[in-house]
Amino acid sequence: VQLQASGGGKVQAGGSLRLSCAASGSVGSIKDMAWYRQAPGNKREFVASFSDDSGSVYTDSVKGRFTISVDTAKNQWYLQMNKLKPEDTAVYYCLADWDFGNWGQGTQVTVSS
Repeated sequence: VQLQASGGGKVQAGGSLRLSCAASGSVGSIKDMAWYRQAPGNKREFVASFSDDSGSVYTDSVKGRFTISVDTAKNQWYLQMNKLKPEDTAVYYCLADWDFGNWGQGTQVTVSS
């Protein structure tokens, strides 16, 4: 499975962005979809996930601001990010089925104060 995240950019604090993740290749039926991010000098951290079993899960710092959604027919998932803060600045990566050996290319999100 190849993963491609897109939709990043530069916004001011309080702004919004919508990230997309497209999965291609031997997709099959992806059951768990997630977003992670990595800020400079930091470890990659969990942001949000979705599965039929668990529903939507968010890290505390983004609850109420970010929303993960899924289009299973297109094998795509999204991260709507509202009320962005400078601390949300990071490279965002998507993840399928918790395969931590397959991150794909991330997308840069930069939030200025």
